[in-house]
Amino acid sequence: MSAARHQRSAGYRLIIALLLWLLWLPAWTEAATTPLDAAAADRASYLPVIQSLFPKATRIEAKLSDFPVYPVYQLQQLLGYAYQSTDLSDLAGFAGKPIKLMVGLDTEGRFSGVKVLDHHEPVFLHGLGQQPLFDFVAQYKGRSLSDPLVIGSGHASNRSGDTDHGGGPVYIDGVTKATVSVIIINDTVLSTALQVARHKLEGFALPVAAQPKTDLYEPLTGEQLLQRGYLQRWRVSRSDTEAKLGQSLDSYAELVLDQNDDTYLAADDGSDHHTEDSLLFSEIYFAYLNAPIIGRNLLGDPLYQQLLTAIKPNEQVLAVFSRGPFNHVPESFKPGTVPGRISLMQQGLSIELRDLNMLDQESIERLPFVSAGMPRFNRGHLFRIKGHAGFNPAAEASLALNVTLARNHLVQDQARFSHSYQLPEQLFDWIEIEPEVKPLPVWLRIWQDRLPQILILLLALSLLSWVFVRQRRYTGLQHRQGGSKMVTFRWLFLAFTLGFIGIYAQGQLSVVNIYTLLLALTDGFDITLFLLDPVIFILWSYCFISLFLWGRGLYCGWLCPFGALQELVAWLAVKLKIKPWRVPDRWHRRLIMVKYPLLIGLIGTAFVSLTLAEQLAEVEPFKTSMTLLFVRHWPFVLYALALLGLGLFVHKFYCRYLCPLGAGLAIIGRLRRFHWLDRIELCGTPCQLCKRHCGVDAIRRDGSIDYDECIQCLECVVILNDSKQCVASLQQAKQAQ
Repeated sequence: MSAARHQRSAGYRLIIALLLWLLWLPAWTEAATTPLDAAAADRASYLPVIQSLFPKATRIEAKLSDFPVYPVYQLQQLLGYAYQSTDLSDLAGFAGKPIKLMVGLDTEGRFSGVKVLDHHEPVFLHGLGQQPLFDFVAQYKGRSLSDPLVIGSGHASNRSGDTDHGGGPVYIDGVTKATVSVIIINDTVLSTALQVARHKLEGFALPVAAQPKTDLYEPLTGEQLLQRGYLQRWRVSRSDTEAKLGQSLDSYAELVLDQNDDTYLAADDGSDHHTEDSLLFSEIYFAYLNAPIIGRNLLGDPLYQQLLTAIKPNEQVLAVFSRGPFNHVPESFKPGTVPGRISLMQQGLSIELRDLNMLDQESIERLPFVSAGMPRFNRGHLFRIKGHAGFNPAAEASLALNVTLARNHLVQDQARFSHSYQLPEQLFDWIEIEPEVKPLPVWLRIWQDRLPQILILLLALSLLSWVFVRQRRYTGLQHRQGGSKMVTFRWLFLAFTLGFIGIYAQGQLSVVNIYTLLLALTDGFDITLFLLDPVIFILWSYCFISLFLWGRGLYCGWLCPFGALQELVAWLAVKLKIKPWRVPDRWHRRLIMVKYPLLIGLIGTAFVSLTLAEQLAEVEPFKTSMTLLFVRHWPFVLYALALLGLGLFVHKFYCRYLCPLGAGLAIIGRLRRFHWLDRIELCGTPCQLCKRHCGVDAIRRDGSIDYDECIQCLECVVILNDSKQCVASLQQAKQAQ
């Protein structure tokens, strides 16, 4: 019995020891493998995404310690690298958070694909849906870093999947209503891919750079520039073009060859396989202008000095002139843009050329090198090469001519010609390359692209400010046939607000902007986030300043596109003879308070969950009506239409009772410094004319103005200055009689 108990006791001890060992083993294993598992877990979380970018991959290694990329192999062959965009760029999206992408780049510098991992862009999350975003990034697949990628209207020959685009610009279709987001994504993809290519791919590393000698100069004629190789002459014959196209040039209706014009006849100089009777297709002259011995002789000292002041220190300039039936730019070329027919290549990379818009036909004919026996050119441009492009003027480069000709509206033929050249070494001082110059910030490029919109908006705001400052004068002006000129001006300005600011420039402010600002102040303020949309930034800046001068009314009554749309609905109600509902004062005073809890709730939610706050912000119909123009899922459209429908019966129903943006502006507007709207002793006691005419019930019974609700339509001031309406004026006229 004792032996049996001893055996059972030993068995129990063995079981307990085994259990303790099993419990201790996972902890020991985790402690022993934690560093390795962290890297493995990171890789494992992205394995399916990377595998989709490289379908042939058999091995995906962990992220490298020296540079944050994942090497991808097929057996022992390196296919390329995958990387997370946020490891190489902290560029914030429109929502203030970086757009996280997984990008695949093969060993030849081609994109194997781009996948969206995470983003907070409101236009895709709660507006257009995410599919347009996925469709946009899918266009990078198969494109190369050597392709000059341009966001714009896609050409049939350059759409995704078509690898034969003749070497010209590759157009990536943007996303309507999401311009800022797609610009940021494109900048993120290209800038990070170039970093990976510079660090990991052969042929993409920056070589030793060179600077032109500034003290090297002697007067040279055009012929001498050609003889020394400083000016390059490149001729493309008709026969060579037909051979590459596989078609006679006579079959292209868009190309007209005047065989009687000596301008198009190429003399036989024994080069480029031209014969004496060959017909010239295109003749191009080009030169690198930063070297004074080239630039000064080609442009002349006055224009050369003007050029130096027009470019930044790290920028370079290439001059291109052409003649013949096919010039380096078409007649429809827009000054200041990127040419599509020519491209500069170096080490397999495309170097962006952008027109400086400094030459016209008259100035071309006055250039010194042209007057010295050079031919008469049809086109001439000075193209800027930005510092971050990494162009080395002393290294071998090539100019490519991209020919696209249409046989008819369905069939296009393409050919590409290339002319390699290298400038003499004695023109340059050799230096070790400096760190790459960063490109212009995204926000600055957006401001440059939207400069016409910015100027129009600034002019409109200046005009509006002038009218408001001089409102006492202008509200009294009457048309000869009767009626106030101020009323006419306001309707014209509301039409501008709805059409230009709202629909065209997408300048509808939102409560989302308010809590985005508050979150930015708590997380570390960065003004570049707000500079991404210049129209919104300018409107918010103007609105903020105006709050201290006039209160909320200037924006709500004049600059809010949805408010202008409600004014249009109210006008329509008058034309349809719809009897308005007059909300009793006691209910009106209660209902105007509803928008304040909405504002507080939205701001409070934003600090808990930004995603939820963006969803709740759909209480604003702005995105449906202004951003998406009612092209959206039916519940959102029905909601926006219902609010406008209520506006047929209650003037500006949404603005008065539901708008959280208006509530926020009203709170800040209480800090206004002036009371611009004139009142007189008879206002309210006994005269109630202004109160009856006020569509938003912002005039109390005693005649005083409720500036928290006033939209500054100035109608009460117009009445006050109208001798045929104002009771005081009528009484004075009666007493005078």
